[in-house]
This record gives sequence, C-alpha cells and structure tokens, in this order.
Amino acid sequence: MEKTVKIAEGIFYVGVNDRDTHLFENIWPLPKGVSYNSYLIVDEKSVLVDTVKLCKIREYLEKIRQTLNGRKLDYLVINHMEPDHSGALAAVAQTFPGIKIVGNKKTVEFIKAMYQLEADFYEVKDGSELDLGRRKLKFYLTPMVHWPETMMTHETTSGLLFSGDAFGGFGSLDGGVFDDEVDVNYYEHEIRRYYSNIVGKFGPMVQKALQKLSALEIKVVCPTHGPVWRTDPGRIISAYDRWSRYVCEEGVVIAFGTMYGNTEKMADFVARALADEGLKNIRVMNTSTVHESFIINEIWRFKGVIFGSCTYNNWIYPPLENLIINLAHKGLPNRVFGVFGSYGWSGGGVKGILEHLRKNSWSLVGEPVEVQFSAKPEDLEKLKRLAVDMARAVKSE
Repeated sequence: MEKTVKIAEGIFYVGVNDRDTHLFENIWPLPKGVSYNSYLIVDEKSVLVDTVKLCKIREYLEKIRQTLNGRKLDYLVINHMEPDHSGALAAVAQTFPGIKIVGNKKTVEFIKAMYQLEADFYEVKDGSELDLGRRKLKFYLTPMVHWPETMMTHETTSGLLFSGDAFGGFGSLDGGVFDDEVDVNYYEHEIRRYYSNIVGKFGPMVQKALQKLSALEIKVVCPTHGPVWRTDPGRIISAYDRWSRYVCEEGVVIAFGTMYGNTEKMADFVARALADEGLKNIRVMNTSTVHESFIINEIWRFKGVIFGSCTYNNWIYPPLENLIINLAHKGLPNRVFGVFGSYGWSGGGVKGILEHLRKNSWSLVGEPVEVQFSAKPEDLEKLKRLAVDMARAVKSE
C-alpha cells in the first residue's frame, strides 16, 4: 500500500521519491535523490496539483486512487510543464476520463507541443479563481521562475501555496515530509544548490514573483521538490529573497584546477593565509573532483572567489574553465575575485581567467600571481598579499 500524508483537512501529499536518477536534467548530481511532489485536494470537487516524472507512474497512480477512494478526479492543475512535473500528465488524463486540465495560455500551448494531448482545458489568467466548494484556488502567474508558463496556486482557506519549482530543492524525502520532520539545514543547502544552478539566472523575475505574493497569507509552502514548509515557511521565502537579490555572506571560495599538485599547494597556502586573517568560511574546491553545481552553490553564498589554474594548452585547465563559463551564464553580480596559477614553459591559465571574469563585471582583488612550475618563497609572499587583500575585501561590507 502506498502511503499518503495529510497536509491539511482534505489536502494530501501524493508525491514520490526518485533514488534511481543520478543526474537531474542529465547534468546536476543527485547524491541523495530527489522528490517529485504532487498534491491532492478532496473537496466537493477534487483537484490534483502537478504530477510526477513518468518513471514513477505506478506508485503515483496508486496513491491517487487510494486517496480518492472511488471518487472522481475533476481537475489537474499544472503549475509547471517541465517533464519531472508534467511527465505523468497523459497517464493521469487516461486514468481519470473527463478530467479538466487547468493552466494558463502558455501551459496549454506547451501541453499540445510536448505531448500532442487534446484534452478539456480550463485556461486561467493571473488572479483567476477556481471554486471547489469549501475551498477556493487562486492562480498567480510567475513567468520565468523558471520557465515562461510557470505559475503558483494559492489555496485561500488554509493558506497553502503550491509553488511549483520555487522553494524546492534536491534530496529525497526519507520518511519526513514537513520541515519540522527533516534536517532543515541539509535541505536548505540543497535548495540553494538547486536555486543557484537552475533558477538563479532569473533573480529579477523571482523578485517580481515574491512581490506579487507578498500580500498573501501563506501558512504552508508546498513546492514540487523537497520538504513542505508548514512550521517555518518564512524561512525559505526569506532565503529566496536573499538569493534572488544576490545577498552574500563573508567568506571565500577557492576553486582550482591542478594536474600534478603544485597549483593545489598554492590553494592550500592561500586558504591558510585567509584563516590567519580571521576568515572562517573558506571553501577549497578541486574542479576535477567536485561537480561545478556544488562550487556554484558556495559561490552564490559567499562574497569572495579565488580561481587557481595550471596552464593547459596555453589556457585555463578545462574543468576550471567549464566552471567559469557556467558561472557567466548565471549572471551573478557583486562578487570579488582573485587569481593565481602555474605554468611550465609558457603561461595562459591566469590570462584566460582574467579574460573570462572581466566579462562578468566582477571586481579584481589584489595582483594575480603566476609561477613557473611551483611557488618559490617570493611567490608565497605574493600569495599571502593576495589573501590579505581578499580578506579585507570580503569584510568591507
């Protein structure tokens, strides 16, 4: 028997866990899986809010049938059309004949394009309402958070916000579903990794969405990934506000690429020098062994970034360059950066980093340090100076 979880009177969590997929969107690692959250409202009219990825259809449909207990399913609300949430759409429509699919104009367009599905569509606009009997749903269009058709659904009686991908993150729900049942610090870290890598580019649109929602009474936040925030929904809403305004903490990420260890030794030296300056939040991350999503997550959090690269084919070490290119796509402003590197018979790594990062409009801290093969005593003095300058820069605000 598939277990459902009661969110409020007549409202149930019918989501599923995915511990089989290793890469979300075939790019972001899922060391602890991911949940696909879906919700069922049983009133005079019954409503399913979002679906799940197609690979989990069997247990998902069983949960819905079990919760409905023979009742008809009247509506399916689609807040977001990405296939990890709409993948089961056609199966739900086939299983429950006569269902009306609720979405905005762009949603309907995407359904027809993605699934060639002809169905009974119920189109809503910003501020439209759907009367279920005792409860009402109100719809808020939130385009580009993080697709053009995204919207959120507010259940006005109990103050539940079905928020789509907003406020959600990586990690399966291992028993606990609510924020007071899980390790909130772990999930907030994974929500920021999700946000910084997937949603972060659209910070201004997130701010517009938060402004639109600011007048609502939100007692529970029900995202399509991660825990349901019933005890402290303000925590995750506040975090989204900070991240989308690019607010950062005092700290430094040292992201490096090394072939034979000389550049890594420089990274460790700089890290120790930063600690001598009183910094506690220091992250030393090897771009060859740490996936860029985890590095970007930390860069989103902290003010300072120092890039270190050995020279490879007269340019940046490839894993480090991949990180820098991906960072440029995120549009993250307001960071300060430093550079160091090593070379054998010709340089290029430090030069390449500077060319890339100046396009980001980040502020360069200190003098770049480039050494031949390995750092000498005079080079270590330069690295120490770089660390001192960086510590001052991240403490200045």
